[in-house]
Amino acid sequence: MKRFLFLLVLINSTLFISCNDDDESEYADYIVATPLLVNKAELRASVTVTAPIPTETSGKIYAYNDYIFINEKYKGVHIIDNSNPENPSKIGFITIPGNVDISVKDNFLYADSVVDLVVLDISNSDEIKEVNRLENALPNNVVWPIAEIYEYAQVDYENQYIIGWETKIERRKIEEVGGPDIFLEADAIANQSGGNTGQGGSLARFKIVDEYLYAVDSHNINVFNISNLNAPEKLNPIYAGFDIETIFNKGDYLYLGSMQGMFIYNLNDPAMPSYVSEFRHGTACDPVVVDDNYAYVTLRGGNFCGATESGLYIVDLANIEAPELKVMYPMDEPYGLGIKGNQLFICDGASGLKVYDTSRVPDLPQLNHFKDIVTFDVIPLEEQLLMVGDGVLYQYTYTANNIKLLSEFRLN
Repeated sequence: MKRFLFLLVLINSTLFISCNDDDESEYADYIVATPLLVNKAELRASVTVTAPIPTETSGKIYAYNDYIFINEKYKGVHIIDNSNPENPSKIGFITIPGNVDISVKDNFLYADSVVDLVVLDISNSDEIKEVNRLENALPNNVVWPIAEIYEYAQVDYENQYIIGWETKIERRKIEEVGGPDIFLEADAIANQSGGNTGQGGSLARFKIVDEYLYAVDSHNINVFNISNLNAPEKLNPIYAGFDIETIFNKGDYLYLGSMQGMFIYNLNDPAMPSYVSEFRHGTACDPVVVDDNYAYVTLRGGNFCGATESGLYIVDLANIEAPELKVMYPMDEPYGLGIKGNQLFICDGASGLKVYDTSRVPDLPQLNHFKDIVTFDVIPLEEQLLMVGDGVLYQYTYTANNIKLLSEFRLN
């Protein structure tokens, strides 16, 4: 009897293990993107200015006069008084749901709020106010993360907007995930309905050039005439391709960084930027900055960006109609970068801030390396360098062929 019971237990255990093995083979790990939502009515009644709040996720950085604006991803903008760079201070927070980018000219701040373009008067930092809103001016503005599953079935498109995404890896049953058409389904809903300007970093999607604001989404250059600063006029968008991520201006050209490469547009007619040329590379996250002779393109592999390797591409612009790769240098996980004179600054993620001498390209000697800090975005100003990363604002002063730390300000 005991032997019979033992055999039953053994058979059941074997069957259990076998079933588990079979079940396990039916599952796989997937990158799942869950939308962050906002009610449409709340979106257009929620731009407010409050006292400073803690920083949870610091995003892009923007400098204007004595102020530094730091994006709190999808939530709004922190305002920092930087009149004393050795001792900056938070003075307020602008709540802008769905905000990722800003740009400023002559005390008017332009910000994205999901599909809307919002205009704020910041001439008095104690009385910042919304003065205009162009509803649905940025219809394709939601940035789609790289994922294999987009869980948008619960979205009420009549009453809600997607303001951003949260991504994580989950184990799902393979037969329930379906095939590659999930990308097509996701894409099908993507279409939900020269004065005193500031300076953004290389990760910016907004750029003011003279009397025009250019705002890129994943497909287009959205063009606004801002000659009347508090009443921008939306012009026809320029289709630019797929996976556009950043915009940079140098002289009469716009340089677009995308996951496919760098695209160059001229501004002979600033109301209608026209395609000039492109430099293609493998799929990767890709900002770009430019000097008089070269474009510097960082590619970040891993982290859902597509490529497996990271590096700095130096592209020769001697023939603007046929940009040519000059050399590639390996990097660890580069994000933003900036250039001033012959100094190139690269935020190499957890590997810190790296400073290079560009005077002898293709040779690129390293001038300095600030280690043991996490870096994200950088802006080279005339008198100091601003950098943000891991909840800290760093400021550096320039020295002969070098820089040194001026201040370190914790944002939270």
